[in-house]
Amino acid sequence: MAAAHLSYVLAFISLSLAVVAPSVQAHVAVYDEYWSQRQTDALRQTIKSYDPNPFNVTDHFNYHAALAMETNGADNGTGRELREVRGGRKPKRRGGRYHSLNAIDKCWRGDKNWDKNRKKLADCVLGFGRRTTGGKKGQFYVVTDASDNDLINPKPGTLRHAVTRDRPLWIVFARGMIIKLQQELIITNDKTIDGRGANVHITGGAGLTLQFVKNVIIHNIHIKHIKRGAGGIIRDCEHHVGHRSKSDGDGINIFGASNIWIDHISMTHCSDGMIDAIMGSTAITISNCHLTDHNEVMLFGGKNEDVIDKKMQITVAFNHFGKRLVQRMPRARHGLVHVVNNDYTHWEMYAIGGNMNPTIISHGNRFIAPPQENCKQVTKREYTPYREWKSWNWQSERDYFLNGAYFVNSGRANAWSPAPKNPIHRKFAIRPQPGTNVRRLTKDAGTLGCRPGKSC
Repeated sequence: MAAAHLSYVLAFISLSLAVVAPSVQAHVAVYDEYWSQRQTDALRQTIKSYDPNPFNVTDHFNYHAALAMETNGADNGTGRELREVRGGRKPKRRGGRYHSLNAIDKCWRGDKNWDKNRKKLADCVLGFGRRTTGGKKGQFYVVTDASDNDLINPKPGTLRHAVTRDRPLWIVFARGMIIKLQQELIITNDKTIDGRGANVHITGGAGLTLQFVKNVIIHNIHIKHIKRGAGGIIRDCEHHVGHRSKSDGDGINIFGASNIWIDHISMTHCSDGMIDAIMGSTAITISNCHLTDHNEVMLFGGKNEDVIDKKMQITVAFNHFGKRLVQRMPRARHGLVHVVNNDYTHWEMYAIGGNMNPTIISHGNRFIAPPQENCKQVTKREYTPYREWKSWNWQSERDYFLNGAYFVNSGRANAWSPAPKNPIHRKFAIRPQPGTNVRRLTKDAGTLGCRPGKSC
């Protein structure tokens, strides 16, 4: 059995390499031995990171979301609260400044010594990116220089120098900075970019690229007004430089990467997508972000023929999709996306879309439709007739719809995941937090003004 499984994995990787390689060369102008090996390693990591029982992951998320709200004293319909009511006891309620934090934030934000315990953050991620630890096992690297003048031999103390080191690093900033990247910032494995305690803006230049890497956390920075890069010779790790073609102008481009966590990012106006995850990217959580002023917000799966994206699994949680957004929040091909407890206050065309039979699980979001009557549907199946998409698994549970918004379900409930190997007994099952709670769960979406010595 083990030999048969290994043969399947190797065959899948070989097929994926054949499919992906032509597209890779559109980004890597000179596709040498280094990039070939980096791609092969990344595809192996995609197979390793894929969870064949996604219900276990979504249920784990919903359990922790319910637990956090239970300690907040919110009405979440959990079994414990019901038992308290039936027993004649009033459910416990706890107040305080941070009583309404969501499950991810509650894990670390109440610690007034967060600046001395920065790596605690790595224990807090939920969802498909839950195994991401970033640079937790590495040393701290302090960025002291906002310049980006040398793309081949970046100056020590710059962000580009930090992210191209060939070892785990937890990257922090000495002070507030405005960083204009001359070309895309190519990030290597096992990195955390932690902007807490500093007001860090990446703006006016190129964006961030996570290509064929694993285990990266990007936390608490501004990314805005991102432009396409012209390409050229750019350092892509400590011991290699390569020739890159033009970059797309994405805020964050996740390309064949796995175990990625994007958290508390404020984003506005990128030339292409804000956050794109393509070419076999999986095990990703995007949480607590505030996004405004953009057309095509998130693209998960770049092309119809990229079958490797069937391994894509992404959690989109606790985000605020805000003013002047148009579409793709997200738009998916293949794969599975758990969209949970987000606040959709604005869209102009649609909120969630896709083609090529992706699975969309919408749990406890708030959707406020625009005034235009023809744009009130949350969902959009693109380039596909009804006879095909009616079997796609797009399910809405405990979403909250306002101003005429509506979600068109398809497929069969719970058909999107095998039964868990160790199923929770039905009486202990936790449903997702309802969309009516979303406003409090997302109230701090975007960057936080953390100050040392005070709870964040």
